[in-house]
Amino acid sequence: MPIVAVTGATGAQGGATARALLDVGHQVRALTRHPDSPAAEALRALGAEVRHADFDDRASLDAALAGADSLFAVTTPFGTDISAEVRQGKALVDAAAAARLGHVVLTSAAHADRGTGVPHYESKHLVEQYLRAAGVPWTVIAPAAFMDNYASGWTLDGLREGTFAWPMPADRPLTLISAADIGAFAALVLRRRDEFTGRRIDIASDERTPGQIAEILTAAIGRPIAHQEVPLPYVRARSADLAVMFDYFTTVGLDVDVACLRHDHPDVGWHSFADWAAGQDWPALLSPVPARQ
Repeated sequence: MPIVAVTGATGAQGGATARALLDVGHQVRALTRHPDSPAAEALRALGAEVRHADFDDRASLDAALAGADSLFAVTTPFGTDISAEVRQGKALVDAAAAARLGHVVLTSAAHADRGTGVPHYESKHLVEQYLRAAGVPWTVIAPAAFMDNYASGWTLDGLREGTFAWPMPADRPLTLISAADIGAFAALVLRRRDEFTGRRIDIASDERTPGQIAEILTAAIGRPIAHQEVPLPYVRARSADLAVMFDYFTTVGLDVDVACLRHDHPDVGWHSFADWAAGQDWPALLSPVPARQ
């Protein structure tokens, strides 16, 4: 089968896409800055070809895309900044165009094309626009809020204390999606390019309020979890970008048509938030963090 190159293959979205493609027999070329990492070795064990690629090294991108048929493209401002995300995204699109790929699937963010004012949504939209003008067949998939973020970082720290700390009111709905569903939908788009080329699609698999999320986490974890609304000024003091995002979630919201997606694409195997929560290894995730020496 044709080779599908997957950027960010050792990350959440790229890794899920690579695994979904491998599951249906595609040849996958996993692109990563760290080809010797444990995550890269795991992909090799599943049958992927792993290549080094760095968005700031055009020669590495050209070599990594040579002979590929299509590309799953993911960019991020986290660990860099939004200007770097735009620069790197454009470099990746230029390399894809030079390689004359038959299809580029870019993952963005739900509502990034709606003038949200959220900095890392605006940067993704600039990459989307650049892709549309590049002259290669394209599809943009735009995930809603990531379920997987509830099992890491400061959210996980709160869960250890019995609190779901989230900067939204308890009764405000938010559309959600798991990394596994992003990967499955991306693989579907890559397999059925004629159906999806030239389309931009916001995707989500469930809609829950923070209060409902706390209840579901209580059932999955097996101990009481209470929602606590984190004040936006507290978030803003740590990240102005995220504060704008949570303000948008609260005042406007992400209106993704979950029912339509489930009806039109049942083979994705969409996960509800309860499905996702039940599938996590909470005892391992919530084990005490060793104190630093």
